[in-house]
Amino acid sequence: MAKKPGGLTIVYTGQGKGKTTAALGLALRAAAYNKKVAMVQFVKSAKESGEMKIAQRLKPRFIIRALGRGYVGIQKDTQPLSAHQKAARAAFREARHWLKRCDVLILDEINGAVAGKLIPLNKVIDLIKHKPNSLTLVLTGRRAHPRVIKMADLVTEMKEIKHPFRKGILAQPGIDY
Repeated sequence: MAKKPGGLTIVYTGQGKGKTTAALGLALRAAAYNKKVAMVQFVKSAKESGEMKIAQRLKPRFIIRALGRGYVGIQKDTQPLSAHQKAARAAFREARHWLKRCDVLILDEINGAVAGKLIPLNKVIDLIKHKPNSLTLVLTGRRAHPRVIKMADLVTEMKEIKHPFRKGILAQPGIDY
């Protein structure tokens, strides 16, 4: 028996590239149908990116809040873990703010923020349990916790087969960010 459509919990995880890109595709599709979309980025900082540029054009239907301090422990990260944890807590508060104010809420890199001990798993579990029924909640990032996966309606794992970084090709604007 088919259920009435409502908000889903969607997880994009795995070691491969494309988790945020999949969430952005969903965001663009939802915005095209006049749904309000909010994306809270847990690790990424507010530097210029393609998603920020398109969100500016799609306001007020698509809002992005990049509240991270940059990638944790890689790419010459010199910030203490406590700074990343503080930023993740602020991002989580922002996510809670949007829970009842949009149709689609994307929590970008939240799985990695949990795995990296930036925010506690129990807060994410509680957020999933208490999300509005009509809200589609999207959680991206590597190392999604098994409990999050179990609660989700849809889980897609991105698997890396080949990546240009392995050949020394760096991230490219318009393709990777």
